[in-house]
Amino acid sequence: MALKIRLARAGAHKAPFYRVVAADSRAPRDGRFIEILGRYNPRNQPSIVELDIEKVDAWIAKGAQPTETVAKLIAIAKGETPAPVAGKKMSRKAKAKAAAAEKSTEAAE
Repeated sequence: MALKIRLARAGAHKAPFYRVVAADSRAPRDGRFIEILGRYNPRNQPSIVELDIEKVDAWIAKGAQPTETVAKLIAIAKGETPAPVAGKKMSRKAKAKAAAAEKSTEAAE
């Protein structure tokens, strides 16, 4: 039986949060799992990552393989990497406006 540590989606439509679970790799994403190891909420700023590191390490010792995303979350929970903070994305029009304003302030100096 191949075990994976992966995300299972929960929450309302367009408002997801995720559970970090240990599951059989053949089970559906939101289906049967063996144990809940933590949770991840990307909608907060900064994102909330709550993992039971002892349980995660125990499952990895038993042979469970974390997915890429979960591996990043484990690194964040252990403090190896900082949690990313999402910035506001600017449209092309807004970027052009900001660049023009910056050029005008440079020219005025």
